[in-house]
Amino acid sequence: MASASASGDGVGHGSPSVPAGAVGWSAVEEAVPEFAGWVRERFGAFRHHVLATLRKDGAPRLTGLEADFRYGELWLGMLPNSRKALDLRRDPRFSLHANPGAGTDLADGDVRVSGYAIEVTDPRVVARYAAAVRPPESFHLFRAALTEVVRTSVEDASTVVQIWRPDRPLRTVRRTGDGSPPPVD
Repeated sequence: MASASASGDGVGHGSPSVPAGAVGWSAVEEAVPEFAGWVRERFGAFRHHVLATLRKDGAPRLTGLEADFRYGELWLGMLPNSRKALDLRRDPRFSLHANPGAGTDLADGDVRVSGYAIEVTDPRVVARYAAAVRPPESFHLFRAALTEVVRTSVEDASTVVQIWRPDRPLRTVRRTGDGSPPPVD
């Protein structure tokens, strides 16, 4: 994939090229529509989620974040010069974990997406987004280029992990507590 800043779409901030195989949200919806719908619904259940970035020293940083699915993309907006924005400018790798909600049963399961956050710098794109979401102040806007989408749920006393990557079909792993190796669907 070409460098985001070289693509002419106003995406990028001098960041390195997005590795081959990272895709926008619309590619996930096209490849695995039912799975993508479930993931999007799970993120939509709550407003705030947990973003993992890498600090300057390489240690992980976890922070809250509002994520937004719009225009076929997953968008990550954050305050100007926040630590997470600075982390992503330096190293665009991230994971975003959906808020699990109240309680401990995870009745609706658990979802996570991972990939690269590409900063959007085109004023027209930022203005279009701002007009739609009406943020209270200025912000950094990143578009997610995804490398993995994971859903974990419990079915019939088994932990079921569904994993989608752009270069592979949806894979399902079922794990039981009996110590046996997990069968892959």
